[in-house]
Amino acid sequence: MKTLTTSELSENIKRSLGINPRSENYLLESYVAQEKTFNLPTEFLSEANKNNHIELYRGYIESFNRISSELDTADRSSVNSNNSRYRSLKIDETYNMNGAYLHELYFSNISDLHSEISMDSLAYMRLSRDFGTFDAWQNDFIACCQASRCGWAVTYYNIWTRSFMNTLVDFHSENVPIGGIPVVVMDVWQHAYYKDYLKDVKTYTYAMMKQLNWNVIESRILKADRVGKVLQAG
Repeated sequence: MKTLTTSELSENIKRSLGINPRSENYLLESYVAQEKTFNLPTEFLSEANKNNHIELYRGYIESFNRISSELDTADRSSVNSNNSRYRSLKIDETYNMNGAYLHELYFSNISDLHSEISMDSLAYMRLSRDFGTFDAWQNDFIACCQASRCGWAVTYYNIWTRSFMNTLVDFHSENVPIGGIPVVVMDVWQHAYYKDYLKDVKTYTYAMMKQLNWNVIESRILKADRVGKVLQAG
């Protein structure tokens, strides 16, 4: 099967929506997210639950692409804060975009059957530095998982405090910190664990943390560390 370029995919989406991709009356601003493939060998999630995760992720990708294309032709002349198509599309754009990318971050940093972190790794040292001890980071992260109503727990690099912090995100777009670079992401929507753990989010969280992919997390923390050094130089 032919792999479409981002430009070709964008044009196909516009045509399916009845939008002429060659028209001069729309903005050339739409984004296109390409679905990625993830291998999740963990036995802590059932196959049915894994498939449910992937279907939800695919839905966010499709919705984000459609909304982004619709925004190209959205009426910007009669926008208001109470009831306007443009406002609704912008809110849905963020919700579905975050839904897609948070799932990608989550899939990438779980399901490592040989999960191991060394004390001389950057991840261990940075999390220990900013939380006092590595165990303190773990306890705080687990608390965020339990505190989120329907959403995510995220360890992120804060460009303002120049330190790593934990936060909880409700849904995909509530309580998202400005200037945060995510490095560890845990899905704690009830659908993420209910099939396998019912309401026991704590046991689910412990299971997922046993198989965190520290190679992926190390790479993210290294990039965040570089950002921090650039900010210090500025």
